[in-house]
Amino acid sequence: MSGNREYKSDVFSMLMQDKERALQLYNAMNGSSYDNPEDVEMVIHDGGISLSVRNDASFIVDARLSIYEHQSTVCPNMPVRSLIYFSVILSDMLSDKKKGTKSGKNIYGRRLVKIPTPHFVVFYNGEEEQPEVQELKLSDAFEKPTDEPNLELKCKVYNINDGKNKAIMESCGWLNDYMTFVNKVREYHADGAFDDLAIDIEKAIDYCIDNDILKEFLKTYRSEVTKSMQLNYEFDRQLELERADAIEEGLEQGIKQGLEQGLEQGIELINQLNQILLSEGKYDELQKASNDKEYQKKLLAEYGLLNEKQGE
Repeated sequence: MSGNREYKSDVFSMLMQDKERALQLYNAMNGSSYDNPEDVEMVIHDGGISLSVRNDASFIVDARLSIYEHQSTVCPNMPVRSLIYFSVILSDMLSDKKKGTKSGKNIYGRRLVKIPTPHFVVFYNGEEEQPEVQELKLSDAFEKPTDEPNLELKCKVYNINDGKNKAIMESCGWLNDYMTFVNKVREYHADGAFDDLAIDIEKAIDYCIDNDILKEFLKTYRSEVTKSMQLNYEFDRQLELERADAIEEGLEQGIKQGLEQGLEQGIELINQLNQILLSEGKYDELQKASNDKEYQKKLLAEYGLLNEKQGE
């Protein structure tokens, strides 16, 4: 599973490695119109892509560092993961590792060290119904909730399935094409066996090439795309199986606990009734109740020991 996870967003990441595509998505997300792909600087890390756009003086345009991730499964832990990603990237920036020096920025000095403003985005295209846009917060994960968290991180999740976030999809043509490809794989593999997955992916690739959808990309990286899509489906399928096992296990445990609790409660009620009948010297009623369940229920109700739900 850990190996599969590394390929979870490979097709999206492969597309994003092209600076023109990265810049197009950056402009679509920020309402900007930068036109020099060479101004784009990207850091590919586990789970996502961090992207900044710089001017000739090497300052980050708009002081933004965009951390993008693609997900086909619902994950409420994105703020925590994003915090880890940003911490690693920021550490590299401050230590100046990319320039091969050890000087870095002095975060212990009297001079304020400026850092880029992070922008956390998830592009969701899973099959579970999700809102068009939602905001996840780091503070939602705090064990002790607070209205004024000392540390907060907000992550925007954009649903890029059909009919969602049309403005973004129209502004970023390749993202729309990517979803066309994903939907074709789903269409061809809707009722197929797992052994037919590679064939169905190949069919989707052929369709897209024939219709000039990511044509050059798919022709160039055909085998890599097929492999990563297979791993993507395998990962999702494994998640579904694990989720189903967890639900079944939880149900069985719940039934077992319910039966045990019900038995204990039932014994306790009968003991209470017996004690009352003995204390009142109603030996005939006690004997009859021990052989007649309906009469026993009647007595339990009369003495206020049986509520309406228990009597059902």
